[in-house]
Amino acid sequence: MDTIDTAGSVTRSEIFQQPVLWENTLARVREFDLSEFDQETPVVITGAGTSAHAATAIAAAWPSARAIATTDLLTDHEDCFGISGILLSLARSGDSPESVGVVKRIQKLYPAIRHFAITCNAEGRLANYPGVKGLQLDERTNDRSLVMTSSFSNLVLAGLAFKHFSELEQALPRIAVDVGNSLAGLDEKARAIAARPFSRSVILASNSLLGAAREASLKILEMTAGQIPVLTETYLGLRHGPMSFLREDTLVLCFLSSSPDIRRYEQDLLEELRAKNLGEVVVITPVELGVSVTHQIRAMAPLLPDRLRTPFEIVFAQLLGLHLSLRAGLDPDNPSPEGVINRVVQGVRLYED
Repeated sequence: MDTIDTAGSVTRSEIFQQPVLWENTLARVREFDLSEFDQETPVVITGAGTSAHAATAIAAAWPSARAIATTDLLTDHEDCFGISGILLSLARSGDSPESVGVVKRIQKLYPAIRHFAITCNAEGRLANYPGVKGLQLDERTNDRSLVMTSSFSNLVLAGLAFKHFSELEQALPRIAVDVGNSLAGLDEKARAIAARPFSRSVILASNSLLGAAREASLKILEMTAGQIPVLTETYLGLRHGPMSFLREDTLVLCFLSSSPDIRRYEQDLLEELRAKNLGEVVVITPVELGVSVTHQIRAMAPLLPDRLRTPFEIVFAQLLGLHLSLRAGLDPDNPSPEGVINRVVQGVRLYED
């Protein structure tokens, strides 16, 4: 393990701690009162940045829920809520201006909406805001690094467990052991891939894993300080214009589906990329592929449906972002030393109606 004064050591330790924390997160959900979350209750899941991508991942597995970023709700909340329902807020610190700003606005305009939060910071404003019932995750999930890694996977896992607790409880022990045993190998694989010079990156996923793809894109963009531009797309959507973004030296990271029916479409796109000599293709795959790609990374949760895989499949993408950052000569713990971005968002002015 890297020493504490090594570049990226905090981020790396927070990536590596995830398998240990997942069981703790499930235990906390087990003790949380979920009686208000019935099948019919409409739920809006919200967060900003990485937490917004966590909301997308959770909503993909929750039929009565939809994900709307706080950065959208703050300015455009009309038609987002009915007579009743729930706002479920996700946050690492809970101190971003939008986190409490959205709750305050919705409480004022839609007083029948009930408020819940999943947070990583017991001292944050969101965790202690009046009228919000909070699930507090282990304090170790409150990542110290600028970038969110274990915060993301545990926020997603907790939210997924609100609706799929039994399935996740049954699968998690094996997954946690497998990820823990695989981390060193995944780290070395990510290091080797990142050693190649890439001018840009494309992250591909079908709908149920789109939250993971968007978060992977953000990790690469944040940790390289924008030196590697990133595009997120679906496999079928890529052909409709966005494929023009690809070059031979593009890193193409693909989250492949655990569904054979969906994977047929994904593999067709991979064949097309190979025929056109577009990109260095890295796939996170639940099965050994017959398609020729540059790197195959074994999926960490191949037996789960796609809608439940995000907390576990994001790990390799986090490591890849870490090593791309190091290759760029940056410190992944603080890849924006000029303060272009901050651990807790600054500069947001909230306006009262």
